[in-house]
Amino acid sequence: MTISPEGDSHDRIDELASEYVLGTLPAEQRIEVQKRLAQEADLRAAVDAWEQRLLALTELAEPQTPTPLLWGRIERSLNSNDRRAPRATTAAQPIPWWNLVPLWRGLAAAGLVSTLLLGTILLTRAAPVTTYLVVLVAPQNQAPGWVIQASNPKEIQLIPLGVAQVPSDKALEFWTKADDWQGPVSLGLVKPGQTLSVPLNKLPPLESNQLFELTLENPNGSQTGKPTGPVQFIGRAVKVI
Repeated sequence: MTISPEGDSHDRIDELASEYVLGTLPAEQRIEVQKRLAQEADLRAAVDAWEQRLLALTELAEPQTPTPLLWGRIERSLNSNDRRAPRATTAAQPIPWWNLVPLWRGLAAAGLVSTLLLGTILLTRAAPVTTYLVVLVAPQNQAPGWVIQASNPKEIQLIPLGVAQVPSDKALEFWTKADDWQGPVSLGLVKPGQTLSVPLNKLPPLESNQLFELTLENPNGSQTGKPTGPVQFIGRAVKVI
């Protein structure tokens, strides 16, 4: 991404903040963003919003003890970043916490952050290995509400990041559709706040870009075999290993 400090639109600032928080910016652009954070309130606010939006996902990762080899890579990466990063700070403008946490900076610089930092977080969990990751977000504000992870191509887990608000006379229904399917397939009803394991033995194997969504339906689910209510959360599968 080319960064232009002057005249950035709200959407562009939000996009830049998301890439900064996820750790997907190249090193030179990341340093440039760090310089801008000290001067641009809109950019700081966007970064803070993305940090809060993704904070709940960190609770999915169990603590892991890095190997001596990994610690060495992190330390070398941090030393390299410190030599290149601007050092001017004031008492009125302390260094933001996201620049002080070794895990975020170390993982990004050491090449351990994948396309999404979310994928890396979930991959730190103990076996079984996750091969696909889906983050379901609310269409209105892009806030993540659920995470889907696949331990194998024939089973997935739908994990809540909170408790979704569902009217008493409605229910959440879980759907999926790959690009070459003729229509979506229901994976059943979902109880807000509860993890759901879904066997996929009657469906083709999972694939990248496969669509998943939760819609608001009648208490017994859609009677047409297709989504009829509004989409509450939606996302596509990303292969993370």
